[in-house]
Amino acid sequence: MKTRSLLSSLALAALMAPALMPTAATAQSFDQVVQAEVLPGWRDAEGTHMAAVKITLNPGWKTYWRAPGDAGIPPQITWNGSRNMGSVALEWPTPEVFNQNGMRSIGYSDELVLPVRIAPKDAGKPVRLKATLDIGVCRDICVPQRLKVKAELPPSGARDAEITAALVDQPLTAREAGVGKVTCKLSPTSDGVALTATIHMPSAGGAEVAVVETADPHVWVAEGTTKRQGGALVAETEMMHVDASSFMVNRSDLRFTVLGTNHAVDIIGCSG
Repeated sequence: MKTRSLLSSLALAALMAPALMPTAATAQSFDQVVQAEVLPGWRDAEGTHMAAVKITLNPGWKTYWRAPGDAGIPPQITWNGSRNMGSVALEWPTPEVFNQNGMRSIGYSDELVLPVRIAPKDAGKPVRLKATLDIGVCRDICVPQRLKVKAELPPSGARDAEITAALVDQPLTAREAGVGKVTCKLSPTSDGVALTATIHMPSAGGAEVAVVETADPHVWVAEGTTKRQGGALVAETEMMHVDASSFMVNRSDLRFTVLGTNHAVDIIGCSG
């Protein structure tokens, strides 16, 4: 993927980004395509609160994973206005791979329950959660949506079956999936850095897709290709800085998510 392709994609995303009107606790888009709400969840013995944002779409519509692919719109969630909220971690369930008109995107159809793991500043007090969701939803066309939700999360509450199911629906760890050696070969290109990752692992089922992410949000990763070579999965892609400036790649920070028909695998880091 060359510079002009990236710039075209970014320009298209900018053109598609008008804010849409939100409401409060349960937010619904003006055209009734998507709505969002907070599942208040529960607080465990260590004081961590497990809640979730539930996104419900009309039949046939989909929204996107944290790394949506070249054809997707990256989701953005901010927590401005929240109270008694320390660290926040999103536990993304295993996504689907969509192929349409020769383009690939990664996300969820019909519904997404996104668990939110919160460390309250004071574990004995409620958490006031406020979130703004800027997401893309697609069917035949893609439409950017802005939704706002809020909820009071009490320092109690029963376990929620929907949140629990989403927590179970996570990629396997590298150890659980029997992943062996993971190596990365990096080489400079005219636009950035080419990456070839060789992952020794059993098949995840079917036509596997390996998604590469970096720790730097300013480094863009092209869609790339994935193929099998014996007992190894080989992923090839190109990385470049969104400002077309130089950058460093830390192999230990690279993240590989392998999506197969049987399961997904989350792999952190590689060696030279």
